[in-house]
Amino acid sequence: MQPIQDAFPLLQTPKKIFITTHHKPDGDAIGSMLALYHYLTKKGHNVTPVSPGEIPDFLNWMPGVGNMLNYEEHPKESLSALAECDIIFCVDFNDFSRTKHLTQQLADAPQPKILIDHHLFPAPVWDYGISIPEKSSACEMVYDFINLNQDNKLIDLEMAACLYTGLMMDTGSFRFPVTTASVHAMAADLKHRGLDHTRIHEEVYDSWSEGRMRFLGYVLIEKMEVFRKYNSAIITLSRKDMNLFKVQNGDTEGLVNYPLSISGIKFATLITERCDEVKLSFRSKGNFDVSKFARQYFDGGGHFNASGGRTKTNFIDTIVYFKKILSDIHPQ
Repeated sequence: MQPIQDAFPLLQTPKKIFITTHHKPDGDAIGSMLALYHYLTKKGHNVTPVSPGEIPDFLNWMPGVGNMLNYEEHPKESLSALAECDIIFCVDFNDFSRTKHLTQQLADAPQPKILIDHHLFPAPVWDYGISIPEKSSACEMVYDFINLNQDNKLIDLEMAACLYTGLMMDTGSFRFPVTTASVHAMAADLKHRGLDHTRIHEEVYDSWSEGRMRFLGYVLIEKMEVFRKYNSAIITLSRKDMNLFKVQNGDTEGLVNYPLSISGIKFATLITERCDEVKLSFRSKGNFDVSKFARQYFDGGGHFNASGGRTKTNFIDTIVYFKKILSDIHPQ
């Protein structure tokens, strides 16, 4: 993979550009994709942002959402945009398989592919790119990309709102260890432009449905187990649990973080039963590397303190297996 600045000559004249991110996108995925969409559009390019799937309801306010294609709703239009583009940008994922539906299409696409990502071990499939795991978010990296191209002056309030959303969410509202001085400097720059950070926080965190709030209460009372011996806690959600509360897309966002608020808990896991697989989300505090844990046991990966995995094993057997691993590794 060549340095991302080597791709700048490709962007000197107007191009058709396709941007995508990972399946089940979060605020950083959509924020980085839409911020890049706004920036490249300002530079004169014809840009199509495509989400591999539905986005959470609490992100529907974001500037540019109306110009984004959802592959699951518009597969024909999405694939047409991919086939007709000149350049492909991929943000916030490190392997084509993370897009789910677009895995083979991206692999087969002959156009130059550019990566902007902050996950460990990017696959060797991109022509140009930048991957820095120490960065807080893909949004911080898109911000760096804009600055690297000496275009800081082009950042407007729409772009700023997208960038801030991912920055805020991937840093846990600026409390995770990835919240570096550069993160605060970026936030300050966006604020100097007139960014209304309060509105963004309200849109993301204060727009819950009554059902989602009741679901959270059920989860914490009925579905969370705490293992003091292992400094760990798990939340397990079956399809029946989620159907009971008519869980919507995005309603499980952030659930895995709640056990870490308990004194002494260093490792938290959310296990959810999906249609064709069981998904696991891992979070940790301190020196327990959940990225290594996810790679070793659950065909996953991510960041040192935040990662995910999956398995084709059934829901109950996955829980039993996880508890057996927990008793062996004793997270500290």
